[in-house]
Amino acid sequence: MLKDLLTALGVYKVYGRWLKSQVKSSEMPRHIGIILDGNRRWARGQNLEPWEGHWVGGEHVKEFLEWCLNLNITTLTLYAFSTENFKRNEKEVAELMKIYEKALRDVLASDVIEKDGVHVMAIGRRNLLPENLQKLIAEVEQETKDYNKFYLNIALAYGGRAEIVDATRELAELVKEGKLEPQQINEDLIAEHLYTKDLPQQDPDLIIRTGNESRLSNFLLWQAAYSELFIVDVYWPDFREIDLQRVIRNYQQRNRRYGR
Repeated sequence: MLKDLLTALGVYKVYGRWLKSQVKSSEMPRHIGIILDGNRRWARGQNLEPWEGHWVGGEHVKEFLEWCLNLNITTLTLYAFSTENFKRNEKEVAELMKIYEKALRDVLASDVIEKDGVHVMAIGRRNLLPENLQKLIAEVEQETKDYNKFYLNIALAYGGRAEIVDATRELAELVKEGKLEPQQINEDLIAEHLYTKDLPQQDPDLIIRTGNESRLSNFLLWQAAYSELFIVDVYWPDFREIDLQRVIRNYQQRNRRYGR
């Protein structure tokens, strides 16, 4: 049995190296959006509390970031906490806030962020977050604002509909102040008022959802108009580097026509 396991692991490693070489030989997606789903279901399977799954999933993000950096993917948007998630159990929400606080403190203490030139931003209605988290976000954004090799966006208190509403309100204010005519409003102008306006590429080339659920769940509704969508049938804590490589290879094999 042990021999079979070692043989399987050896085959897995060889396959992984081959797959990585195949992926790197083709055009890489520049922007990946990922819905980190399945933490609670993973925890239930391990007889753990829901928030314990979130803690494991939070630590797994670090590995995922390294995989993306190694593949020279330049922009990554993580769907961490939606506006709807505030409706969850009070204990679970409190634990999630602790996870995000730890993650942001780890960013400030990490030399990887500076070494790899990672520009970190949080997108969403951050005014809904605890004040200490808002301050940490501002500090991290200030510390990384001059980096431009890699963009890491963390969607916190985020909702795609809320983002469009907020952009619409900004444009309405400009019209009200006489600084903008309604007929001037077009897709490009709306994009300039979205949370993602400071990214070199706003629209994800592909969106990954773990946990085998087939929906966007209010994630990047405007930006995802032409994104390739991949549903992965593993929970986020079990998502492997080889799963990412398979998704990217599948993406590279698709013919993206953009409606043509």
